[in-house]
Formats: sequence, C-alpha cells, structure tokens
Amino acid sequence: MKRIPVAGLALAVVTLFAAPAAQAQNATKDDAVAMVKKGIAFIKANGKDKGYAAITTKDPQFIKHDLYLVVYGLDGKGLAHGANEKMVGRDLIDLKDIDGKPFIKERVELGKSKPGGFWQDYKFTNPTTKKVEPKQMYCERLDETIVCGGIYK
Repeated sequence: MKRIPVAGLALAVVTLFAAPAAQAQNATKDDAVAMVKKGIAFIKANGKDKGYAAITTKDPQFIKHDLYLVVYGLDGKGLAHGANEKMVGRDLIDLKDIDGKPFIKERVELGKSKPGGFWQDYKFTNPTTKKVEPKQMYCERLDETIVCGGIYK
C-alpha cells in the first residue's frame, strides 16, 4: 500500500479549497449594479463635490473586494476614481486597454446612447491581484456624467 505524505495531502486540501475562497472575494454583477445605484444616490443627496471626494478617497461604502466606483464626464474627463486618484482631472477619452480598445471613448458613447444603464467589456488591472484581467463595467448616466462600477471575471 502506497502512503501519501501528510504534507502533500495538506497541500492538496488547501489548493482544493483556496480557489473557491479566492473567487468568493470577487464582487458580483449584482454588487456592481447596487454599488453604482448607491453612488448615484449619494451624489444626488450630497452633491458632486462630496460624492466624488467620497469615491476617490475610497470611502468604505464605495469599495467591496475588487469593486470600486469611477465617474467620468461625457467628454471623457475623470471626475472620481476609487482605485487611482491620479485619474481624477485627466482627459481619459483616448485611454486604451491592453488590446487597444478605446474603452473610455466607448463608455462615453454608450452613456450617451443608453442612459438607463449598460454593461461594457474590456481589460484592466485588478487592484487586488495587480494583474490585467477581463473586466465588465456596469454604468449609468447621471446628468452629464457616467457612474460606473466593474467586476473582474
């Protein structure tokens, strides 16, 4: 009878349960939709200055695992960014993902044509893993802005 080393068995068990646990830490589509609606309600109730500041300073109510909010003007200017405050105030309309997709330009165009809300696919750096990963962004229009929150697949 062949004996399995205890260390090998322990590693196998940890590996088996670690992958689902790591995936459980990713936000869901429902989380993204709820977070965007929460962000919009906060901005409406407290004004743009306070709302954008709360998002950009990573107020815990606008962060969930790998999910954070961003706000763009319809001109592609970054107004709030829950993962990278250096994006605020910058013209991001020509920003492209790793595949060359002009995702901000596309997002602005979708925001203008689909004010009720939409999903967008592109690739972006996951702040949790620090790796470029496929991402789905849910966005809704608020006046002359687009409020978005995305999940990594």
